[in-house]
Amino acid sequence: MRAAFARGPSQPAPEPPADHTYPLNADSLVREGYHRFYNLDYDGAISRFETVLKEHPQDPMAYGYLQMATVFRELYHQDLLDTTYYAHDSFLSNKRNVPIAPATRDRIEDLTDDGIKLADDRIKANPADKDAYFARGYMKGIHAAFITLVDHSFSAAARQGLSARNDSEQVLKIDPQYTDAQMAIGIQQFAAGSLPRFIRLIVGVFGAGGNKERGLNLLRDCAAHGTITSVESRTVLSLFLRHDGRYSEALAVQRGLAREFPHNFLFRLEEANLTKDEGNGLAAIELYKQVLADAARQRYFVDPRLQLAFFGLADTERGQNEFAEAAENYVRAAEQPRCSDWMRKRAYLNAGQMFDLLHQREKAIELYRQAAVAGGDQSQADTARKLIQHAYQGK
Repeated sequence: MRAAFARGPSQPAPEPPADHTYPLNADSLVREGYHRFYNLDYDGAISRFETVLKEHPQDPMAYGYLQMATVFRELYHQDLLDTTYYAHDSFLSNKRNVPIAPATRDRIEDLTDDGIKLADDRIKANPADKDAYFARGYMKGIHAAFITLVDHSFSAAARQGLSARNDSEQVLKIDPQYTDAQMAIGIQQFAAGSLPRFIRLIVGVFGAGGNKERGLNLLRDCAAHGTITSVESRTVLSLFLRHDGRYSEALAVQRGLAREFPHNFLFRLEEANLTKDEGNGLAAIELYKQVLADAARQRYFVDPRLQLAFFGLADTERGQNEFAEAAENYVRAAEQPRCSDWMRKRAYLNAGQMFDLLHQREKAIELYRQAAVAGGDQSQADTARKLIQHAYQGK
């Protein structure tokens, strides 16, 4: 038996309840892979999950672990885990282009298809196989998130998300104590209960029952008692509460995650984001600066995406009418070497607006031109071209 890992410096991971969770979750290498994942060490997580898959090639959940880590590594590299992007419904109509390497996309699709097929075969052989239903629902849910954020395939994603919910409901019919299955249901309940009727019709969830508070309560229960979905449920819970403007509740959840995983760059960043959203701009500025200071410490974070912190800091300074500081930090965000093209052009656009407010028109135009440059992401281009013609007058 491999040695157990610790979730934090002094927090041993509890043994999962063997009868009410997927059996492979008890494997120490699986648990270590999740620990790496929760600290954003995606490569370390993938390496361990690759080994799990080699040892269990006929287990659908082995594919699910690796699919999940591979998807989220790609979303992170594409700056798609910036939660400010999803705090409102505007991302549904965003024209952002997300270039995915064909080999990466093929790997994700193959893992998804192969894992679901194995689960399908087990369900055909035994319609009461709760673990197979869970594995299939888990993979469908992760794939739904991928095609939503990368491809904007909202209708297809909604159908997959609903199918994941159905599988999870089947798990709970067989075993009501299988807490991990509540996450997919909670997500679907909140989503279906939040979207306006016409959007639900467009994306294909019209007719699916939804209740926001029931969804939140399911996520809370999963956060408290889930085996492999506790951290994910808390993350989603914080995002949903933020979406609804319940910032103090979201912040309480996020502070818990940041304390448990202080080396998770995104959890620390989200604490600053929510402090800003709650209306405490000065405290948020200090939190952003602390994140950046910790990022400067050798190996404190794994692969920190500093553009997200600089952009959040700049947004907060903008809200405090510190336009010169905001302009400087928007430019810093754009100049990060691994900044996505979308984030870079978005940062240049915002920096240009700050220089307009500082009455530095030539500098503003220079930055608008960089936001409107041909090629790559063009979601900022129309606004940038208008601002080249007419100076920004807002805030």
